[in-house]
Amino acid sequence: MAKKKISAVVRTFNEELNIRECLESVSWADEIIVVDACSTDRTVEFAREFTDRVLIQKWLGHIGQSQFVTDRTENLWVFSIDADERVSPALRDEILGLDLENSVHDAYDMPRRHYFLKRWINHSGWFPDRNIRLFRKDHCFWGGYEPHDKIQVSGSLASLKKDLYHYIYRDINHFAETKNKYATRTARDHFKSGRKSTLIHFTLRPLYTFVDRYFIRLGILDGLAGYVISVMEAYGVFLKYLKLYEMQKKLIRYPEKESSGEIS
Repeated sequence: MAKKKISAVVRTFNEELNIRECLESVSWADEIIVVDACSTDRTVEFAREFTDRVLIQKWLGHIGQSQFVTDRTENLWVFSIDADERVSPALRDEILGLDLENSVHDAYDMPRRHYFLKRWINHSGWFPDRNIRLFRKDHCFWGGYEPHDKIQVSGSLASLKKDLYHYIYRDINHFAETKNKYATRTARDHFKSGRKSTLIHFTLRPLYTFVDRYFIRLGILDGLAGYVISVMEAYGVFLKYLKLYEMQKKLIRYPEKESSGEIS
């Protein structure tokens, strides 16, 4: 069994349909902390069935919110999970079998398997989709770019074999809405950092994304789901670079509303 204690952390906002199953899957952790971004549903109520450490924090962005909850854990080792994810029994056993007391590694990544259109996705660039979720908080920190927060590891990274389950988009509408929101956030992040978009970015890159997902990464073997994933991933790339182009060329009709976040 893992000798070092582990804190499980979860970010939430209106996740009443997911939070119970998520927290049940990390009930083996020595500490569970939920940081909620002012939900208006029963997320907080349901979360308190599993832990008394439910923190209410206005949204700080993906990176800021993740670092906020990580900094408030009592244990050195932290396991981060999203509300729509589940630790499989096999992954749980693999984690608990680690000798973290004597580990030479600072973090562990693991394969994430996505469930979409009522099937597990085995290709399309969605698997194995390795993510760092178990890490030493004194040697790691949250970085990346909005909305794609990612653990930054200064030392050794090891890999686990068992799956983290991800119950991704509820339906096509949810998929499209998420791609639109993420494209806006990424475009804003790129704009602030000085990155540029050209005609090539929102014409050829989406085409390449579809070909890469559907043919090179074998999305064709995932049936209808693979085709939908490939099209929607290309759509997300198209939106991201087109929105960045819109910002840099000042094509937005009401820039003051866009900068304040009123326009998605």
